[in-house]
Amino acid sequence: MEYTINDIEKITEFKSWSDKKKIDELLRIDCDLYTNLGIDSTKSERLEARKNSRKIYRQIKQIDHKIGNDFLVVMDTD
Repeated sequence: MEYTINDIEKITEFKSWSDKKKIDELLRIDCDLYTNLGIDSTKSERLEARKNSRKIYRQIKQIDHKIGNDFLVVMDTD
């Protein structure tokens, strides 16, 4: 099954998945957000992708505080 941004809360609640698998899937969704952007993407589309990335990183922070926090810190330095 291909998960999307709408599934990020569900992914963190999976009991049968390891933390690594959850983080990997969340990062795959994040990667997909940015690979679907192009030079013709509007500013609002780019801002929406960034907003969704922040949601994903917050979910990762619930799984592994250090990794999620590191992603959020780096995002804030851009």
